[in-house]
Amino acid sequence: MENLRVLLQENLNIDFVSAILSSPREKDGIMKVKVRPLLKKDTLFFQLEIFLGNQVFHKNLTMNEAVEEILSLTKGMKQFQMETKQYSCTALLSRKGRATIKKKPRKAPVKMVSLQHNREKRYILEEGKVVPFLVDLGVMTENGKIINRRFDKFRQINRFLEFVEDILPELSKDRELTILDFGCGKSYLTFAMYYYLHELKAYDVRIIGLDLKADVIRHCNELVERYGYEKLTFLEGNIAEYAEADAVDMVVTLHACDTATDYALAKAVGWNARVILSVPCCQHEVNGQIACDVLAPVLEYGLIKERMAALITDAMRAQYLEREGYRTQILEFIDMEHTPKNILIRAVKRGKPKENYEAIRMCEETLHIAPTLGRLLNGKNG
Repeated sequence: MENLRVLLQENLNIDFVSAILSSPREKDGIMKVKVRPLLKKDTLFFQLEIFLGNQVFHKNLTMNEAVEEILSLTKGMKQFQMETKQYSCTALLSRKGRATIKKKPRKAPVKMVSLQHNREKRYILEEGKVVPFLVDLGVMTENGKIINRRFDKFRQINRFLEFVEDILPELSKDRELTILDFGCGKSYLTFAMYYYLHELKAYDVRIIGLDLKADVIRHCNELVERYGYEKLTFLEGNIAEYAEADAVDMVVTLHACDTATDYALAKAVGWNARVILSVPCCQHEVNGQIACDVLAPVLEYGLIKERMAALITDAMRAQYLEREGYRTQILEFIDMEHTPKNILIRAVKRGKPKENYEAIRMCEETLHIAPTLGRLLNGKNG
């Protein structure tokens, strides 16, 4: 399908108007995909709107990312249509990976769509609709207006719920689900998750938040009682020592510091949790271990070394999870302008482990690192 790749590379630019992938080959897969351009901070992106069953997912991608994603999605579709300022185009897609492309020059100018992003973004928790826990947590007024200085927190909460929305097909509605939130802190996102899953989506969920701060846990439980959230509980305790649950469907760890994230991820793997959502924080361990002759000139700079170590830590975590049978993604949680700690690790259990043992071992040896999660999972596996 090299001709389709060339077509996309030549036309995913400022003159691109829209595209749609349609006519799916399978009834229970993706039904259609719409593509539109958007400007975000004066940078051109391409938004893919993916229709899967009764759900819609969005991805904002660079040109190169969009080309690869569209080509991947064509495997399940029979037809591709594209509009640019200069012409319209139709491509018929065969099972053998061939694209028959027809172009038709435009006789009249096309009406361009707005490239503005999020000017009137529709959030999962809508501004103007009173959400009690947001009021008590100081994000929203009693009239439903978002407090200006807390708008970043409002966006963060909704961004997190978008990640939860993406994994809904992985969660059963036929039984009670157990979700553990390690290092829940003030629990903005814990309350949001319970409200979204239980109140808005009618899932039967039991959510347990765990944190070391007794005063924070006490306050969260007071809010739980006020709202009547019968299946939301907050406990004081250490992630590494928690052993009260026998089976867990989903594990969330948000800004658990340093190796606390590793212990939470190891617990999730031990429970065979279906879904893991993790936003790591303060990755110090690898920074104190990393040593590599080839990288020695680069690692002389403390700030660079710290950032490289943090990225390597999360990449290794993702690889360890892949090795345990999880399909793992590393995603941008919120914009870098709000916090540098903006990576989210999303892992969904697929069953078939990735055969990456040797690659992981070579990476560990080359960098002289022994991350906690690797050691914990090596111990689990004997």
